[in-house]
Amino acid sequence: MESRELLLNSFNAAIAAADPLHIVPRHVPIPKLPKGSTFVAGVGKAAAAMALAVENHWPKNAVLNGVVLTRYGHGLPLERIKVIEAGHPLPDAQGEEAARDILSEVKKLGVDDFLLCLVSGGGSSLLSLPEADVSLNDLRNVTRGLLRSGASIQEINTVRKHLSAIQGGKLAASCRAPVLALIISDVTGDDPTHVASGPCAPDPSTYPDALEILKRYRINAPAAVWEILLTGAKGKRGETPKPGDAVFRNVENRVIATAHDSLLAAAKYFHDQDIPAVILGETITGEAHDVAKVFAGLVKDIRRYGQPWKPPVALISGGETTVTLRQNGDGERDGLIGMNPGGRGGRNTEFLLSLAVELNGVAGIHALACDTDGIDGSENNAGAIMASDSIQRAEQIGINARALLASHDAYTFFELLDDLILTGPTRTNVNDYRVILVLEN
Repeated sequence: MESRELLLNSFNAAIAAADPLHIVPRHVPIPKLPKGSTFVAGVGKAAAAMALAVENHWPKNAVLNGVVLTRYGHGLPLERIKVIEAGHPLPDAQGEEAARDILSEVKKLGVDDFLLCLVSGGGSSLLSLPEADVSLNDLRNVTRGLLRSGASIQEINTVRKHLSAIQGGKLAASCRAPVLALIISDVTGDDPTHVASGPCAPDPSTYPDALEILKRYRINAPAAVWEILLTGAKGKRGETPKPGDAVFRNVENRVIATAHDSLLAAAKYFHDQDIPAVILGETITGEAHDVAKVFAGLVKDIRRYGQPWKPPVALISGGETTVTLRQNGDGERDGLIGMNPGGRGGRNTEFLLSLAVELNGVAGIHALACDTDGIDGSENNAGAIMASDSIQRAEQIGINARALLASHDAYTFFELLDDLILTGPTRTNVNDYRVILVLEN
């Protein structure tokens, strides 16, 4: 089997392991008729597929309705649950209106009703209902600054939770009915408080934490944002509900799919092809180009010494790297994490281009890096494939790989080599999938 086919098949195995249509039905509770009604509130890139799985599994004679909020282009036609598409990675008015509607409907539920929340990655920007003193434009501006800064998703969500009227456990806290949140995790560590900024999960972070993050990354936040965080830090605003709070007495947050599950599925695929596979971890973070340098060093040792593993071997990893972009002359950064309006590309293509530059034609090395949601950065690709001859082929058609890497334009590099991977929205999201295949000479 060709190396390209091996890589693509392993990626498909990783996605299949996180398919909501297969995973969600195992966790959907059977309603107790005729007591109460069930409202479904969903958010994230997997929300529509999760809601479809609920509809397919739910008894026809049981009351079911709801609203799920997903990224533009990630919706599906449903019968009983309304699907709304909104902005990502920056919040927009469509998301704000839908979040307000969800919160309003949840507040109407009684003790005999049931709230089923479907939570997946991407929900932090989609479920965009700022506190009354913060405008949507304020929220967009601070989000943009944080995304450009290189802050981790956990840090970004700490700030967003303290500016939100619905995140950081506030959705569950507003509900009198029992709550079950089914969560497809796209964050390292799989803590429910960080997936979609934890609308149903206790929030251990504080206003002072959020303030410190803005200061550390020198975020030029709007005055209204500073005012809320400063007054909160002084104890003049209510905190997000914390672990142990009574509002969570009848709330369950259940993680039903993780990056580790997908990496295991990919590893099994390689084992079935008689290729040993090693999972290097699902929590790898850091600058994409720096992570690639570390991996390149490991690959060189495998190729040269057969240590710590002998070829053939598939090195599998997950997590979420970042791309911190250079500042321009105005002191503003050029683009978002994984995105660059000056160049084109996301963190996965940047990882691969850096890997190609570092390996510089080492024989028998092939790699794939993709976002499991089908969108790497702001472009239309899930990621790309790198081959041992990628740099050589690029030079033959006049492409300067180092220059494109310096300008964060990895998309162009792989586009010109016809090595982009285009899947469209997968309607799931367990973060990035990377594999480096080291073949025998």
